[in-house]
Amino acid sequence: MIDILLGLQWGDEGKGKIVDVLAPDYQVVARFQGGPNAGHTLEFDGIKHVLHQIPSGIFRADCLNIIGNGVVLDPIVFRREIEGLAKYNLDLRKNLIISKKTAIIIPTHRLLDAALEKAKGDSKIGSTLRGIGPAYSDKVARQGLRLGDILSPNFEDRYRSLLEKHKQVLDFHEFSYDLSESEREFFAAIEFLKEFTILDSEYVVNDVLKKGQKILAEGAQGSLLDIDFGSYPFVTSSNTTAAGVCSGLGVAPRQIGEVYGIFKAYCTRVGSGPFPTELNDDLGEAIRQEGREFGATTGRPRRTGWLDLPALKYSIMLNGVTQLIMMKVDVLNFLDEINVCTHYKLPDGTLTDQMPFDLTDITVEPIYKSFKGWKCSLADFHTYNEIPSELSDYINYLEAELDVPISFISTGPDREAVILREAVVS
Repeated sequence: MIDILLGLQWGDEGKGKIVDVLAPDYQVVARFQGGPNAGHTLEFDGIKHVLHQIPSGIFRADCLNIIGNGVVLDPIVFRREIEGLAKYNLDLRKNLIISKKTAIIIPTHRLLDAALEKAKGDSKIGSTLRGIGPAYSDKVARQGLRLGDILSPNFEDRYRSLLEKHKQVLDFHEFSYDLSESEREFFAAIEFLKEFTILDSEYVVNDVLKKGQKILAEGAQGSLLDIDFGSYPFVTSSNTTAAGVCSGLGVAPRQIGEVYGIFKAYCTRVGSGPFPTELNDDLGEAIRQEGREFGATTGRPRRTGWLDLPALKYSIMLNGVTQLIMMKVDVLNFLDEINVCTHYKLPDGTLTDQMPFDLTDITVEPIYKSFKGWKCSLADFHTYNEIPSELSDYINYLEAELDVPISFISTGPDREAVILREAVVS
């Protein structure tokens, strides 16, 4: 079976850590969507490392890692990422493969991202400017480049053809640029990529499943940023929900097993878009500092707020979540009181626990339920029976409301800082 691990909020939930923890129980870890805007942070043995495009099972020597066809790959970022891993003596050319159908980000994709975001003015969506949206746009428009193309003798001609299309758009927006250095770096990275295994990874994935081995599909961003079901247009350009696994890796729906949904004990969001429970005050800043809520990829400060149950229930429904993993519980250690949004009050005064279609256009008032804080460090707690009663009350309430078991509680950034309530691998 192929199990799925994905974020249930607006990204940054801590997926990298959990993939690294679960990886020993899987033969394969595969990325199925997203691009270099992802920042999956892993901490162990005093080491902190951020992965952007490479699956988070890469530190497990006996685990095959796959970059699937649903990903958009920046060759320059890929090379830097590989070189950054050199000090760990990982056999990356052995345990990392890339789909021939993975879309390529070329230098002008990043320029287009910047030009189009600038043109939006006050309506900008908060793009990370990594060229991901334009790369997905070219893919849908059937004019993009894919990784298998770099093996073709006329790859540079194909590149130049796409480049000319991009230049027309950049000239229309009167966007100035110099491609000399980025093109040099790009083609050097293309040659570097050829050292790796590039193949039709959908055959590898399905062969693994036929052998009865297990695959963990690693999501990027979060469900509330899904191109179809997120807070459009303030979303990413791929399907971040469980449905994206089938198209992003080439597997049938009947192969899906467990769906692990990750969420923080509070909420964060990067960039523009609706955030009903946002705390624009000293408390929000205190949570930001305590949780080190700054983008692993961009360094941008994340917006912070209380846990949002209508949004979380929506993500659970869309993904068919079977088990929940709650992250960063320790960030709330300092609080006397913790709030949870249970409903939204709409402009007409009605209450709802559903996500409104027009959430980006209206202002909703969050309705809160309050809980007493546990006011202590969780560093020395390693079993569920040891935790403070205030924390267990909080967790029990969430389980009852969400109707899905919370199997895994993270109490710190290190891979060892976890409380396992029950077996999380089927």
